[in-house]
Amino acid sequence: MKRDFSTQVTGSAFLAAGLLLWLGWMLLPTRIGTFFQVGDFSAVGENLTFWIWMYRIHFFGVVVSVMALVALAALLADTEARILIWPGVGVAAAGLMVGAAGAAFYYHFGAWGALEMAGKSGAEIRSYVDSLRTDTEYITCLVRFGRVFSGFGLLVTAAGLLKWNILPAWLGVIAAVIGLGAMAVTMGFPDDLHFYLPIFHVWALWLAATGIVTLRSGVRVAS
Repeated sequence: MKRDFSTQVTGSAFLAAGLLLWLGWMLLPTRIGTFFQVGDFSAVGENLTFWIWMYRIHFFGVVVSVMALVALAALLADTEARILIWPGVGVAAAGLMVGAAGAAFYYHFGAWGALEMAGKSGAEIRSYVDSLRTDTEYITCLVRFGRVFSGFGLLVTAAGLLKWNILPAWLGVIAAVIGLGAMAVTMGFPDDLHFYLPIFHVWALWLAATGIVTLRSGVRVAS
């Protein structure tokens, strides 16, 4: 098992990613559903600054997740495992960033709407909500793409982790379950984005657990 500065950086990145991703989302005082509702803007406006910063922390969690996955792939660049790890990490990273781009729509219009709709009548707010409907239809597609492909990438990564015993087998199995679950739930229930929430929790837990294991035991990098 390799345990040095590079594995310490990688493990720290995984742990930080899990914490940022999960805490940023869980501490949001208001969460927007699949489509904006009239009451969302006043609810966001009550804690606007805190809401904005929690969303930003969540976004940083996504970015650090990508960095952690790439760091793991870099550790394995001189091993046979790279043939599965690199493609898997590449697709998972792309999926995570696409999903973040979709979430940024809710972040932007949630904050902007809270400011612009303050003091407006119910009819004006309803008109604004209706104006977002078509754009949101496209964004939900973007979110689904992100979830499906981040799941597929993690599934391929899990295959590499398991085949070459890079990390304890249970971490590889959980990664595979997350990947399969993300694809199955997203494609099986395309209009029910909230069904993905349990998978999100396990994703964050897996990131943190991978970080702790890597910090304590390192990774297997035998060619």
